[in-house]
Amino acid sequence: MKRFIPAMAAGLSLIAGSPALAGERTATLAIQNMDCAACPYIVRESLKAVPGVSKVVVSVQDKTVVVTYDDAKADLDALTAATTNVGYPSAPQG
Repeated sequence: MKRFIPAMAAGLSLIAGSPALAGERTATLAIQNMDCAACPYIVRESLKAVPGVSKVVVSVQDKTVVVTYDDAKADLDALTAATTNVGYPSAPQG
């Protein structure tokens, strides 16, 4: 029994840190203040700098951005903070 507990703890730590438990998520954010030609680039780069973000698609016409990210490394708060910190407040859409 004494050998089983350390082995089980080691096994659980491997599973908990496993990328298999991480989930790829997609979120659509409504972006404010996106009015110039440079805006999409600034928004895209701010989101790409967030650890875990794998894809960013900006729509100037809809004033939205679709972000694909690893939910083990990023969350909606980190995404909205990234755009807000560069002057483009955002919020999850629908």
